[in-house]
Amino acid sequence: MEAADKQSDRIVPDDRASQMEAIVAEFETPLLRYAARIAGSASYAEDVVQNTFVKLFRNWKKGTRPTPRLKAWLYRVVHNEAVDLVRRESRLSLLHARHAEQKAAECPDGHNCPDRAADRLQVVFQCIQKLPALERQVLLLRIEEGLSYREISDVTGRTEGNIGCILHNAVKTLAARAKILGNTVMNGSSPVGD
Repeated sequence: MEAADKQSDRIVPDDRASQMEAIVAEFETPLLRYAARIAGSASYAEDVVQNTFVKLFRNWKKGTRPTPRLKAWLYRVVHNEAVDLVRRESRLSLLHARHAEQKAAECPDGHNCPDRAADRLQVVFQCIQKLPALERQVLLLRIEEGLSYREISDVTGRTEGNIGCILHNAVKTLAARAKILGNTVMNGSSPVGD
């Protein structure tokens, strides 16, 4: 009789297909969410996560279980795949252009535009996209995915102390940019530079 995996309350079967199904069931949703934030698109995120699971399947080792080490590996591969996709497709500049067109259509005169929660949330997401790649990665892993400093350290290959410093700088930069951009959007002006 096999012992239950210490990292999980359930028994993970030995056969490859069942183990893969269990891993996909456990990690697919958070990986999709993380990839979507990096790539800026749910459809691109699906491609990124699919490629990640294909790589896992190809590199399968007998006895692989959903452990913290596997979790870090999955997040690292998703991050690398998403960054490669963004670079290849030049998605960042396209997203900014679409956002500007949408705002112009919603408020053509640029004045007296409605103050909506969705606008404020969009400002935050726009500011997150402007962060340097490492700060964006650490911020999303901590806030959106709820990973600990240690888990983020495993994903990024940096020390826990460095993760804390990177996170502090990202939050500080994000707050300053969101305040400036938020005031600009709420006043009906167009943002300058940045």
